[in-house]
Amino acid sequence: MFRVIKPLQQMGAQIWHRAGGLAPLAIQGQRLKPIHYRSPIASAQVKSCILLAGLLTEGQTTITEPARSRDHSERMLKAFGAEIAVDLETCSATVTGGATLRGQTVIVPGDISSAAFWLVAGAIVPDSDLTILNVGVNPTRTGILEALTAMAADVTLENQREVAGEPVADLRVRHSALKACTIAGDLIPRLIDEIPILAVAAAFAEGTTTIRDAAELRVKESDRLAVMATQLSRMGASVTELPDGLEITGGQSLRGTEVDSYTDHRIAMSLAIAALKAQGTTTIHRAEAAAVSYPDFTATLQQICGL
Repeated sequence: MFRVIKPLQQMGAQIWHRAGGLAPLAIQGQRLKPIHYRSPIASAQVKSCILLAGLLTEGQTTITEPARSRDHSERMLKAFGAEIAVDLETCSATVTGGATLRGQTVIVPGDISSAAFWLVAGAIVPDSDLTILNVGVNPTRTGILEALTAMAADVTLENQREVAGEPVADLRVRHSALKACTIAGDLIPRLIDEIPILAVAAAFAEGTTTIRDAAELRVKESDRLAVMATQLSRMGASVTELPDGLEITGGQSLRGTEVDSYTDHRIAMSLAIAALKAQGTTTIHRAEAAAVSYPDFTATLQQICGL
């Protein structure tokens, strides 16, 4: 929680917490002051927190990140009437406090992080041809498409359009022979949530895929680097855990076995997609975690598989 506590305290908020910045938090309302916060990480969650708090100040609040993170909050706040300025060159966003926001009708496109599981499923299962409708393809979120393209996946964008200020498209994916690639640098903030499922794609790609600069995954719902390394290895994949990523050599035949989601929704769904190409039966313990972000995941998987 320190990532959020620190900038809010700089703005004048009074926040109490357990040792190590752990919840629960106690917050006493205060008049906030504008700041220019230079975040050590690219995090849309931290950025959104600061911009929302900046709405309540008298002045301009700016956050600068080391790389560009997803910009849904900036788009949404601007649509609601906030004064937002974005500098792509410096990866900065500035909000002017005191704006009067106006209610809007919002149409939410499909989440590309959820679509990512079907993109990889379609890429690795022979004879697949899937079209995922109405997916948000905001350029700050399409790192997964760039990574899959680098892996020679057959993914195309169809029916591209704009809905409520957000770019939307239908995504078509067909089976292809995947190739290894390197995923690192400025691409990471734009696909950080998709790395577990990209690790599955890498397990079926020719060559060695290297994922770096992703230490952020160690502080998600689980340590996603450690968990994906251990669980894919249990299935027979060749995975080396790095301090800030993974090294995965594809081409190994995966086998069905017992694996564990560690109550992490993205791990549960990634392992389910890996199981599609594993020989034998795979049992995923605590698979119900998938419902955290995708309540219909199991039903959709069964539909796609014709069950």
